[in-house]
Amino acid sequence: MDKRSLSERDICTKYITPALRKAGWDEITQIREEVSFTKGRIIVRGKLVSRGKGKRADYILSVKPNIPIAIIEAKENALPVAAGMQQGLEYAETLGIPFVFSSNGDGFVFHDRTGSSPTPETTLTLDEFPSPADLWARYRAWKGLSDKAAAVTLQDYFDDGSGKSPRYYQVNAVNAAIEAIAKGQDRVLLVMATGTGKTYTAFQIIWRLWKAGQKKRILFLADRNVLIDQTMVNDFRPFAGSMAKLSTQSKTIERADGTLADLTLALDKKRRIDTSYEIYLGLYQAITGPDESQKLYKEFSPDFFDLIVIDECHRGSAADDSAWREILDHFSSATQIGLTATPKETEYASNIDYFGAPVYSYSLKQGIRDGFLAPYKVIKVHIDRDVQGYRPVQGQLDRDGEEVEDRIYNTKDFDRTLVLDDRTKLVAQKVTDFLTQSGDRMAKTIVFCVDQEHAARMRQALINENADLVAQNHRYVMRITGNDKEGLDQLGNFIDPEAAYPVIVTTSRLLSTGVDAQTCRLIVLDREVGSMTEFKQIVGRGTRVHEDTQKLYFTVMDFRGSTSHFADPDFDGEPVQIYQPDTDDPITPPDDAPQTGDDGEPLPPEPGTDETVLIDPAGPMTGAGATGHPTRKVYVDGVGAQIVAERVEYLDESGKLVTESLRDYTRKALQKQFSSLDAFLTRWNSARRKEAVVEELEAEGLPLDMIAAELGKDLDPFDLICHIAFDAKPLTRQERAENVKKRDVFTKFGPKARAVLEALLDKYADEGVMTLDDPGVLKIAPFSGMGSVVELIRAFGGKPGFEQAVRDLQSAIYEESA
Repeated sequence: MDKRSLSERDICTKYITPALRKAGWDEITQIREEVSFTKGRIIVRGKLVSRGKGKRADYILSVKPNIPIAIIEAKENALPVAAGMQQGLEYAETLGIPFVFSSNGDGFVFHDRTGSSPTPETTLTLDEFPSPADLWARYRAWKGLSDKAAAVTLQDYFDDGSGKSPRYYQVNAVNAAIEAIAKGQDRVLLVMATGTGKTYTAFQIIWRLWKAGQKKRILFLADRNVLIDQTMVNDFRPFAGSMAKLSTQSKTIERADGTLADLTLALDKKRRIDTSYEIYLGLYQAITGPDESQKLYKEFSPDFFDLIVIDECHRGSAADDSAWREILDHFSSATQIGLTATPKETEYASNIDYFGAPVYSYSLKQGIRDGFLAPYKVIKVHIDRDVQGYRPVQGQLDRDGEEVEDRIYNTKDFDRTLVLDDRTKLVAQKVTDFLTQSGDRMAKTIVFCVDQEHAARMRQALINENADLVAQNHRYVMRITGNDKEGLDQLGNFIDPEAAYPVIVTTSRLLSTGVDAQTCRLIVLDREVGSMTEFKQIVGRGTRVHEDTQKLYFTVMDFRGSTSHFADPDFDGEPVQIYQPDTDDPITPPDDAPQTGDDGEPLPPEPGTDETVLIDPAGPMTGAGATGHPTRKVYVDGVGAQIVAERVEYLDESGKLVTESLRDYTRKALQKQFSSLDAFLTRWNSARRKEAVVEELEAEGLPLDMIAAELGKDLDPFDLICHIAFDAKPLTRQERAENVKKRDVFTKFGPKARAVLEALLDKYADEGVMTLDDPGVLKIAPFSGMGSVVELIRAFGGKPGFEQAVRDLQSAIYEESA
């Protein structure tokens, strides 16, 4: 037999596998051959969708299943023994494997990535391949694992016998967390992109620590009931009998396989806790609150739990003074694991400050390139009213017959303080055009709106645009918001791949996080998304791949410029195509957009031999764009809004049109309004409604949000005016809020009133809310979770007491500048 004529597979069978067997490796439990560890990137060429070749290792050696420690790349004997080393090293870096071998059947080249060997690479004969014990000893030394820590690290994964095994990055995340905890680290952060299976990863971590006897009582915390309920009946199902929910509300939940399950509860009707369980799942809001009687978590002793896992930890536990942090502080002796797709890092809230640097991260970009997450296209639509602003004609009346205030309105006003019905209808028309032209009007769609009222109007506009399909099923378009029971009841159907309806849902914030919408193909942004954290979460609603329904990519349609976040270096998942339609262009992107590979090089226009075609359209779609509606003029100039923000034209005293920088123009105009800083402070402090001062300026043609956009600073209008007109050092809203907290101005109030004022201050800091004395604000989150409006106002002794308290709060906010 001529060894040089053998195939790579023959070399593996006749030479490499026998050498492994001789070194003591078990073929059943420790050796895996031809292991595919990525799916292969999904490549979208118009409507033709293919999947690239996944990465496959010739051998992965594990000390125990799912605890890999070595990789072998095999080559034909005609090639040098080290021919597979570079490929092996690339794979090992992805898989987090320290020991890499290359072989052509004559022997091995061994590369030790731990840095503990005298030389990184050595040549071995076939008989010198290291034993499992040898490599495990090297691994332990590299990781610094004691005997006790090593025993925990070797604990088996859960195996249900179905053949399902965790993906490589889930193995990396689980092993990194287990090793950190085994070595005594008590705060652990895992960062994994939306759609990559954080809950399943958390289950395997908990299972191994629980089975190893390392952690005996465990608390899993989340902030959405649906997350708790679905976790209990799906990923955490193996804990049945040892697991209960901290709730008094019994439920029957449908599992992923269609069977029904009753949730086990740890609380009786009197909120007494059954402490006989080992795994508890709790909703933050259900176990804490502003009143002492609501702090259910205090019924547990501080050392009751050994392990706490915090799902979506960016949303509440990052801030030092958050209500949720008090739960973590109460159980400070427990090991705490934070799970997030979007770690929150600001001056005032930091996951990393609390948990430490992530022990493992798996980004959106990695998920898309590996083929586990769906790629996406972006359509940017610029509406003329948004770009140019809107100024009512003299004497313009609203629906109630009242005269519309004469000032310039822009995108921040639309659907928040001013409603232009034609704008809403235009958005609904463009969404409908896209679904029609794409050939799939049954594509699951989420439309993000400014607030619940806007979501209701958008629902109506979409119903009118799709009257034919609504006539077939009234649930074709639905609003799903926190205050809409009928809509909330349909949430399960919307995320169920088997349920056809609802198809289009309008929402404000409810669906932005934590909802597993596997078949969502279109995400529409008709509200500004200022937070990078929230933006990543919203994009994450579409990133799940669902091959059974051929959901392999999705589209983001942006009406408000929110996709400017793509330019932020903190965003890590670039779209495959960004399309800005011109006035007369179709709303769907062209099919001939160039695609690039992982290395940035252009891909060929047709799938190669190493790609698998997943969708091959038989021919052109018929009836595309036949909506029967006239097209309104839409401005698409991507820098149009920027130009408006940077320059302004105005008539000077001689009636001459003058163009100058917006900052200079604003300074001059403000100094005409207020002769000095003292004059402005007197006007500001005397105004019962601070917003009235801003409205007066806007009526004079001075919309402050434009100058704020040019400065690129998120300032309070007060600081913006002081800074631009009088060169005063500005403070951010966060700094003003912090100053109020340091002065401790809430001590004279009771617990509930104090909680309301603190939440109002947070709302001012986060959102710049100035109408704090409007009782209507108490109807929305987080106040709605503290009690009814009547209860909250009663905590201040009545409405006058509430209004006075808020006026005092506003005075405190601006005290240091008065």
